[in-house]
Amino acid sequence: MNDPRKAGASLPGIGIIGGGLMGREAAIAIARWPALLETGLPRPRLVAVADVNPAVLDWYEAPHKFIDYQQLVALDEVDVVYVAVPHHLHEKIYCDVLDAGKDLFAEKPFGIDAVACRRILKKVKETGRFVRCSSEFPFYPVVQQAYDYLLATNIGIPIEGRCAFLHSSDLDPAKPINWKRQVATCGEVGVMGDLGLHVCHLPFRLGFKSRTVFAKLQKIYYERPDGHGGIAACDTWDNATIHSEIEWKDSVFPFAFEMKRIAPGEMNTWEFELIGTEGGVRVSTKHPKTLSIFGGSRPYQGWTQIDVGSQSVIKTITGPIFETGFSDAILQMWGAYIAERAGTLGGRFGCASPEEALRSHRLFHAALDQAALRALRMRPVPKDDGGAGA
Repeated sequence: MNDPRKAGASLPGIGIIGGGLMGREAAIAIARWPALLETGLPRPRLVAVADVNPAVLDWYEAPHKFIDYQQLVALDEVDVVYVAVPHHLHEKIYCDVLDAGKDLFAEKPFGIDAVACRRILKKVKETGRFVRCSSEFPFYPVVQQAYDYLLATNIGIPIEGRCAFLHSSDLDPAKPINWKRQVATCGEVGVMGDLGLHVCHLPFRLGFKSRTVFAKLQKIYYERPDGHGGIAACDTWDNATIHSEIEWKDSVFPFAFEMKRIAPGEMNTWEFELIGTEGGVRVSTKHPKTLSIFGGSRPYQGWTQIDVGSQSVIKTITGPIFETGFSDAILQMWGAYIAERAGTLGGRFGCASPEEALRSHRLFHAALDQAALRALRMRPVPKDDGGAGA
């Protein structure tokens, strides 16, 4: 039998498990496939969707719709399965997909915790299927330009850096609780598992290695409406900042991984910066066409802003002068997945690997351990008695 993952294979059949927000984004990316211009890039087709809510399935135009995902993975027409479900369901569904002989496009954090992640990775190796993990933001053209700059440019001695993913989606305390606010479904790592791979993907791909960890984890709202007239406990972390000592290119420097669901004023902002003695780079999806580069001869060093157009990893029909957006980044990510699966991606930037997902889990659990240890050692600051004491 011909291997559908080989270059030149056409029309790989896609199944989607979990038809909510990200499932719809995946379906739209597949529908927009003609926007990609790359000879030999297989064109996927949406074959089937599965969701436990029948009303969700009404939105989709697919030959097959199921409430039971096992019916989807049993279809011979399905070659690749994209899964977008709560974290506690990852291990079972991912392993079922792999055991069915399908390739997998997984969602972060690739298991509810490091133990589940390792078991999934073991299944990946046993089955030999092609598996990658979703992380859209590095596929913005401006981020690709920053990546290329750091590969090609000597920035001198790295001084410091930061990668952040910032939401204000949980700023309203009246927002009803959902699965992302509870350890049982989101995991003990909380916001780190939900947003963390997004801030790890680019640093890991650049070759950053964490040597030490200092974490500041915050629970800002401890309860929310349960949606049924009552109140439910929020036991996950809302915000997390991991300060890490990074080894990279024979240097050691501080770097912050920042993940926040309560960042007032932010809608869905991904940011990266790295500054060295001779150069630096700064990008933000808040300004998707602006690449900021630091450099120049002393004493006239400064930042230069460069306009970046629409082209990312895969060439598109869109003119290079136009701005890009989130839907474009998702299409690029899917293009990179299909190209790598077909063996045609080459040395270009690819989707996050299962091994990178496991590295992220190790970082997050180190942050949990360090924060817990610090909490045991902390003592309350004595109140100022106005000088009346001894």
